[in-house]
Amino acid sequence: MAGRVEDKVALITGGASGIGRGCAERLAEEGATVVVTDLQDKMGADVVAAIIAGGGKADYLHHDVTAEQAWIDVIAAIKARHGRLDILVNNAGIGISGSVLEMALADFQRQTAINLDGVFLGVKHAIPLMRQGGGGSIINMSSVAGLKGSAILAGYCATKGGVRLFTKAVAMECANAKDGVRVNSVHPGIIETPIWDSIMGTGEPGDNARPARPVVLDAMSAEGVPLGVKGYPLDIANGVLWLASDESRYVTGAEIVIDGGLSVK
Repeated sequence: MAGRVEDKVALITGGASGIGRGCAERLAEEGATVVVTDLQDKMGADVVAAIIAGGGKADYLHHDVTAEQAWIDVIAAIKARHGRLDILVNNAGIGISGSVLEMALADFQRQTAINLDGVFLGVKHAIPLMRQGGGGSIINMSSVAGLKGSAILAGYCATKGGVRLFTKAVAMECANAKDGVRVNSVHPGIIETPIWDSIMGTGEPGDNARPARPVVLDAMSAEGVPLGVKGYPLDIANGVLWLASDESRYVTGAEIVIDGGLSVK
């Protein structure tokens, strides 16, 4: 089934690492022209270089998803370069853990600005260009934390729960408009990505100052995930690919849970 998103143009925010990078690479493998955006310019450029070296089509744009003018500029650049936008993966996000009694308001607001405001701005500014091309698919990255609470992640849960219901509301708005735009959310579980370094205080193997992320996630998964193992960015990217492709033409307002059964335990 090669070429499942052939000739489509895809924007992936937070595409320099983790799930975002996995989505960018997977969509490019299946024929999409991928626009990777992030604040981590060197890493973002490396992702694009790797995609091009593998025969894919990609470019990179610096992008602060909390700034409305930045969204206006990014969408304008995509229209100028590619003439259309078919897929938006609202992936950029951060995770800040800790007791709600100790969390600073500034941290709560920063997390909300990136995880929720950034999704709102992406939807607001991407839909008009998608409508010009006859429709498209928006995939908003939520989390298992958008489905169930966690004692140390109240602020994060608030943002990801907000993404979940915002997605459903916008899906109904687009359906009512008959504009051909589908909007769905994806809910990853324990996935091997750098976001855990801020949530759990982990680090890369060999970092003597912090416990190794893979070891911690393996232990967490063995104890808490029904399937007993952690996931990888490719597991999420495959779900995103399906939502981005025409195979999911009859799916909107849905939540795709990819968590090894964690959310139902």
